[in-house]
Amino acid sequence: MHIERRKALKAGAGMGFFSLLVAAGFVQPGVAWAEAYNEGAFKTKTLDETLKALGGTAAQASTDIVITAPDIAENGAVVPVTLVSRIPNTEQIALLVEKNPNMLAGAFYFLDGSMPEVNTRVKMGETSDIIAVVKADGKFYTARKEVKVTLGGCGG
Repeated sequence: MHIERRKALKAGAGMGFFSLLVAAGFVQPGVAWAEAYNEGAFKTKTLDETLKALGGTAAQASTDIVITAPDIAENGAVVPVTLVSRIPNTEQIALLVEKNPNMLAGAFYFLDGSMPEVNTRVKMGETSDIIAVVKADGKFYTARKEVKVTLGGCGG
């Protein structure tokens, strides 16, 4: 049997199984719709503006938020960042880069029971603090870490 034929058979079997799940009602269309895009939040310039756009007014510092990022980023165009929240009932993690033209780099929402962890890459134009903003039980918490950029990512 040729490799291409095997791939086609596997894909067909997978689609058939998925169709069966939809027909049986286990998977419902529209369940995976994304959250509405918050355009205003992505145009903010300060931490207070970003918190307000995300629905909060003030945030307290927390040691239960872990930011893993390099101390020195050789290339600011692709800085790997991992954010983990150990705060119970985490609903949202937002990633901010303090000295970028627009502070908010991403906002990630979590369902009940899911692991509140984000692994991504951001663009940083210069040495700056990375700020994690966590929303849990309607309250906001923050943590920050400085990342030194040696080669600019925003046009550098």
